[in-house]
Amino acid sequence: MALSFCPGSSQFRQPKPEMIKCPSCAGEVEIWSDEIQAICPHCKESIVRAMDTSCLDWCKYAKECVGDKSYSKYIENKAALLMKVLEDYFGKDQKRINHAKKVMHFAEELLRKERGDWHIVIPASILHDVGIKIAEEKYDSAAGRYQEKEGPEIARKMLNKLGFKKEYIEEICAIIAHHHTPGAINTLNFKILYDADRMVNLKDEATIKDKGKLKLIIEKNFLTESGKNLAKKVYLDN
Repeated sequence: MALSFCPGSSQFRQPKPEMIKCPSCAGEVEIWSDEIQAICPHCKESIVRAMDTSCLDWCKYAKECVGDKSYSKYIENKAALLMKVLEDYFGKDQKRINHAKKVMHFAEELLRKERGDWHIVIPASILHDVGIKIAEEKYDSAAGRYQEKEGPEIARKMLNKLGFKKEYIEEICAIIAHHHTPGAINTLNFKILYDADRMVNLKDEATIKDKGKLKLIIEKNFLTESGKNLAKKVYLDN
């Protein structure tokens, strides 16, 4: 008898509760098979568990097999896990972690307006500055060209470890390799990431009292209309 769906997708189509040990207090925590995060009821710590590579990472029929909602949830879980990997990588460098979270937030806002690819833009927003740590160690500089040089290799290792699709990895790493160089890549995904990053960095220039000058900066530097509109709303309409 032919199956109507792949048996490997059952944990996403029909999730079930599982018990795992909290790494902080060793207490048992219930977590559903399609989730990666839970709060320990004993010590109240947030738990993020590892995700194994699944058929959803490579099968071209994955979205049709499990449905848009389950597929989107799976990808969002992978993004949350990727953020955890970045936090572990930067350790106590909360400044870099917070920057990545802010850029991801603006990227999500822009994706609601622009027809970019969530699976490319969000991982790129999380990892776009991942090369800064090595850049500072090797060159004693956080300059954009050094970030672009060192970032792709680090990002590729993280993405491969989490089982991201090869074609996704290549585009994400290409964006990271040019995220300070507008015009080098002309895709919508790049433009959304660039504008999201610019939204955060614009805060340093938003102290300009001349609103007309700030408006010109926004018009000149943002690559999407949605980015321009969001920047004006955040930095001019207040």
